[in-house]
Amino acid sequence: MHGMHEHPSPKTETAPRTLVLGSTSRYRRELLSRLQIPFEVDAPNVDETPIPGESPVDLALRLAIAKARDVALRHPDAIVIGSDQVADLDGTPLGKPITHEKATEQLRRMRGRTVVFQTALAVVCLETGFEQSELAQVQVRFRDLSDDEIERYLRAEQPYDCAGSAKSEGLGIALLERIDNDDPTALIGLPLIRTCHLIRAAGGRIL
Repeated sequence: MHGMHEHPSPKTETAPRTLVLGSTSRYRRELLSRLQIPFEVDAPNVDETPIPGESPVDLALRLAIAKARDVALRHPDAIVIGSDQVADLDGTPLGKPITHEKATEQLRRMRGRTVVFQTALAVVCLETGFEQSELAQVQVRFRDLSDDEIERYLRAEQPYDCAGSAKSEGLGIALLERIDNDDPTALIGLPLIRTCHLIRAAGGRIL
């Protein structure tokens, strides 16, 4: 009949699953907050010691999955994100330097060289049995830095909690010749393009 419109019954939307970031990193927390979706933070309890002979890729993926699984045990109905980054110099993992001396040694080894930052991402939801991981690789070419430049940089920025001893989002950019990547935030610690993809794959919603 003309003029009569049937109104479809409103769809009852189920409440979105809680999103939990399994990380203590302030960098990852800042990055995830860019997506403007609510999330909780829970620190994973994971031994990050490399297995002898383990490649940087395998180490990053293993730890990202371990972090996500550990936090998922406490949040079984949530979508849990785990991530780990390993600086890879010719197949050798470079960890967080922690001390000035170690950071100096790392940057001296990396000057004039290309370092691959292996950033692994894992998303887990125990309730649905979802588990996927991805790897974002960022190739970073360091300038042929002088000892003085290295010393001045470390005193200024003190990047001792960063794999590879440099903060690309800060003064560390001055140490670099070029960056090649397909997921721009991967180098800071959380590849957001891949994060969005895996959250959606797990049944979460971004927009």
